[in-house]
Amino acid sequence: MIITRLDRVMADRKISVNALSERMGLSPVNLSRIRTGKIKAMRFTTLEGLCRELDCQPGDLLEFKPDEEEEA
Repeated sequence: MIITRLDRVMADRKISVNALSERMGLSPVNLSRIRTGKIKAMRFTTLEGLCRELDCQPGDLLEFKPDEEEEA
């Protein structure tokens, strides 16, 4: 399972969904879906834009956690 850490990075940078969405040219709804993990896929261009605007690396925004049944 991939966990998004966008909310944490945004809080660290003190930037709101509306401000970040405006800077990136994304709708606030789509950015909120990314932030809450309610997405199945993300374009690399979106990931690049997030990293550029938040001055971070992809690993700061995404974390892999094995599913419980994979661990058994």
